Amino acid sequence: MDMKLLNKNVTVMGLGRFGGGLGVTRWLLDQGARVLLTDLANEDELTKQIKELGTHTNLQVVFGKHRMEDFVGADVVIANPAIPMPWKNVFLCAAWEANIQVTTEIEMLVEQLHREQVIGVTGTSGKSTTASMLYDGLKNAGITCHLGGNIGGSLLNSLSKINENDVVVLELSSAMLWWLNKNTSWSPSTAVLTNIEPNHVDWHGSFEEYKSCKELLFANQAEGDIAITQDQNASFTGLIVPGKHNQKNAAVAFLAGVAIGADPTLLREGIQRFRGLPHRLQLVCDGYYNDSKSTTPKATELAVDAFADAKKIHLIVGGYDKKIDLTLLAAQASRVACMYAIGETANTIVELASGNIKQFKNLEQAVAEATKNMNSEDVLLLSPGCASWDQFVHFEARGELFCSLVNESKAHQQVH
Repeated sequence: MDMKLLNKNVTVMGLGRFGGGLGVTRWLLDQGARVLLTDLANEDELTKQIKELGTHTNLQVVFGKHRMEDFVGADVVIANPAIPMPWKNVFLCAAWEANIQVTTEIEMLVEQLHREQVIGVTGTSGKSTTASMLYDGLKNAGITCHLGGNIGGSLLNSLSKINENDVVVLELSSAMLWWLNKNTSWSPSTAVLTNIEPNHVDWHGSFEEYKSCKELLFANQAEGDIAITQDQNASFTGLIVPGKHNQKNAAVAFLAGVAIGADPTLLREGIQRFRGLPHRLQLVCDGYYNDSKSTTPKATELAVDAFADAKKIHLIVGGYDKKIDLTLLAAQASRVACMYAIGETANTIVELASGNIKQFKNLEQAVAEATKNMNSEDVLLLSPGCASWDQFVHFEARGELFCSLVNESKAHQQVH
């Protein structure tokens, strides 16, 4: 038990539609803290998460609003890293002005770990896949390891199972890195950067600020620490997952594993057997791919590059406007058989694109039209190049709907 939290009044800002505050809330209650959980979403929007959370004598909940008194009257505030430009948030600013400790789940986690056992992985694209490849490779090499961070869930509730000689692979977002370096000077002992491309300007305010936050991964490393960046010309043979970009992900994961002493042969075998993550060039069925995790134009370009013949691809793009340049995304229209633009950014993409492009209101309409237009050897690829928040609560929901629509379409074709 963390005695520093015993009987402390802790406000958790955001349960989240994906339950992001769930793990930290449970852990805080286990430490004997009195927790007030507050979320702007109402109870109807969070039914599943609230049910999973359950009740506790030391837990209060406030839904549908934030109350100033819950921030200025707390001993500790736990912010959700997803909150954009936190330095402008009125509730967080009020807490800082009142000298309240404001922290995050990821900061509380790294405080409980030896930095020498942590491998931190960040990057605009490929960080989840790289972290997962590394995790699979290390496990195959007989190294006890744990995977957490931005990839989902919280390792706080698994601390009792993490021994000091275990390896902890953490996927770290730019927002997490901003928070980690606001209160502390922390970098992992082993740091891995995949790439940096324009992204999350809506959170950081500028690309320069976003880039500087990514680079914070290395900023506080000590002599003897390991810093690895992805080689854009790297290759890696024998992978199950498609695409040159995944070869680069595999190569940097392999380097990180070797750097901490993993057996190279066993490490390579584990990485080669990696089957991919849901929503990342996920094969739904023959010729249909769900790449809903693609939330940047570069990620979409990489997805198109993963296929031998781009002219056989029917590509669905578009979504929430993160205020980044969509020229590269629109340029894919001239490479593929047909592009189908949906969501908030559809107008912009159509205006920027030259080639065979069609605009639709939603994913359902785009899938229906694409399946009508496809030839026998064509591919339907959902790789939006934009976030999902205009029409979906998260990219997982977008990908799940795509899979459902594809499976319904295939079942209908078989009946007829």
